Amino acid sequence: MTRHSTRWLPIAAVACAALASTACGLPTANSPTAIARSAVPYHLLDPPTTTTTTPGTPPAVGVAEQIFLVSPDGHLVAAGREVAVPASSSQVLGALLAGPTATESASGIQSFLTGTGVRATVTDSGGIATVNFNTSPIQVVGPDQTLAIAQVVYTVTQEPDITGVTFEIGGKPIEVPTATAAAQVPGPVSRADYLPQGPVA
Repeated sequence: MTRHSTRWLPIAAVACAALASTACGLPTANSPTAIARSAVPYHLLDPPTTTTTTPGTPPAVGVAEQIFLVSPDGHLVAAGREVAVPASSSQVLGALLAGPTATESASGIQSFLTGTGVRATVTDSGGIATVNFNTSPIQVVGPDQTLAIAQVVYTVTQEPDITGVTFEIGGKPIEVPTATAAAQVPGPVSRADYLPQGPVA
């Protein structure tokens, strides 16, 4: 190897190292250096807001429905409830069986139905809803029984396509009292059968 070539190797090595550090290396500085706002990508200045939901727990969505309780003057009174979508008649009836809120109770509003251990399903055919309780929800006697049935009838017939209601307990048809009949009737019954118990305008 000639003297000329021997001297060239270290110089070439230094030059390559310098070139490599310029092209590929990270810049270094003794202290942090501020970057102009105009040089920062927009999405880093104002990152989008994201919402995270836990799988299997969709956001709760409710719809306003009405149930009918009993006012201090012995007439039905409408009360609003938020029922989870799709807010079927069975769900609305479940809200009725849950009874008045603490605030409603404090104002003298009550229910003549009990929700303790009671479940109800509602099916309809040809405008007639059949309300099937697993056990009797009525724990009162006398005229209050009529009010209890009226609570169910007014609540279920809010649906525009429901015109009458029949009742079952454990899948077996039962007769119910009305405001005018001397004896209990098999139904179907409607709001017209409970006008004396209806809400006062």
